[in-house]
Amino acid sequence: MTDAATTAVLPLWLEIIVAMLVLAGAALALLGSIGLLRLPTFFERVHAPSIIATLGCWLIMHGTVLYFSVADSSLALHAMLIAVFVAITVPIMSIFLMRAALFRARQAGRDVPPSLSQPKVDGGTEAKDS
Repeated sequence: MTDAATTAVLPLWLEIIVAMLVLAGAALALLGSIGLLRLPTFFERVHAPSIIATLGCWLIMHGTVLYFSVADSSLALHAMLIAVFVAITVPIMSIFLMRAALFRARQAGRDVPPSLSQPKVDGGTEAKDS
């Protein structure tokens, strides 16, 4: 970041767009946090922050790229690296957490959906080939 970026005066319309993008991203992050606190089960709670945080991160990233690109008079894509990293890691992490929680819930005997990777046991009602 150069001194021009910290002292740059942006046009009003651009400041409004940047502010709206950053505030919308922050509002979505707040919404995800509220969802994390209010939803009752782990499987419901894991969706709110993972999906909404990714969208909020992208909105903040767009505001950052706009601001620093205009302030520095060059394309500033450094914030995109953070957004791409978040967009890749958050869904993978949430899948692993959900699978681990589903495994533990099955081991504890809770009422959860059956595994799709293991054959269904019907108690010997399947027809045998002769």
